[in-house]
Amino acid sequence: MSKLKIAIQKSGRLYEESLQLLKDCGILVNNGKDQLKVSVDNFPMEIMYLRNSDIPQYLEDGVVDVAIVGENLLIEKQKNIQTVEKLGFSKCRVSIAVPKEIETDDPAYFQGKKIATSYPNTLRNFLNQKGIEADIHVISGSVEIAPNIGLADGICDIVSSGSTLFKNGLRETVTLLKSEAVLAQNSQLFPEKAAILDKFLFRIKAVLKAKNSKYILMNVPNDKIQKVANVLPVLKSPTVIPLAEEGWSSIHSVIDQERFWEVIDELKENGAQDILIIPIDKMVI
Repeated sequence: MSKLKIAIQKSGRLYEESLQLLKDCGILVNNGKDQLKVSVDNFPMEIMYLRNSDIPQYLEDGVVDVAIVGENLLIEKQKNIQTVEKLGFSKCRVSIAVPKEIETDDPAYFQGKKIATSYPNTLRNFLNQKGIEADIHVISGSVEIAPNIGLADGICDIVSSGSTLFKNGLRETVTLLKSEAVLAQNSQLFPEKAAILDKFLFRIKAVLKAKNSKYILMNVPNDKIQKVANVLPVLKSPTVIPLAEEGWSSIHSVIDQERFWEVIDELKENGAQDILIIPIDKMVI
C-alpha cells in the first residue's frame, strides 16, 4: 500500500508544533532519537525530518509528497509547490529593520545602502517594486548583528515578537510579507496518494476548526430565543432544550474564537444568562 511521505523540520520553531498537529490528528509517530525517517503505525504515512531550507527542493523533486513548512520559505525559494492549507501556527513576518536612531520608515532610505538578509529573493522583489537600488548582503544566520558590526545599514529578516530586534538596537520599519506554517504538496501526486492526502486534510480541518471555535451553553427566556439565535452564526442552527423552570430554555451552539468577547456581549444584551464556555477537541462538519 502507498504511503504519503511528509517532511517536517527536524529542529527549530516548526518542529514541536508540527508533531503536535500530527498527534491532534490521531497520527501516532514512532519518533526514534536522531532518526531522519520514521513510520506511522495507524495511518499510511512516512515522516522525514529535514533541514528547513531543504524542504522546498525535496518537495519540488518529488522526494516527499507533502510538507509542513513556513509560507515565507516557499515564497523565498520560488519553487513549483502548491499550498494546500494554512495551519495557523508559527506566525511571523518578513520585515525590514534599521538601527533605532534612524528616524525614517521610508524604504528609500536604503537607496545605495547595504541590507543584510537571509531572504534575498523576497527582498530583491520588494526593492525592484519600489525602484530602489541597494547592495544585498546574504547571511545565513544572526542577521540582526550586521548593523552593529558595520556590515550593513539595515536588515531584512523574520520577525515574531520583535524582542531580538530590540535587543540588538533595531526597530521594524516595513513588513514585506506575513507568514505562518502551511501544508504544501508536490505538484504531481498519484491518485492513491492524493486520496490519503484528502483523509489527512479532513483531520487537519477538523482540528483547526476546533481550535478556532468554542462550545457555548446558556440559559435564555423563551421570548428571547430568536434574538439570541441570530447572534450565533457558526452552526446551521443552535440546539434548544427546555428547562425545568417554565418560560426558559438552554441554548447550545458554537462561536468563533476571533469574535469571542464581541459575541458574548451581544448575547448578554439579548437576554442570555448563565453562559458556560467549553473547549472543543475536534469539530467535524
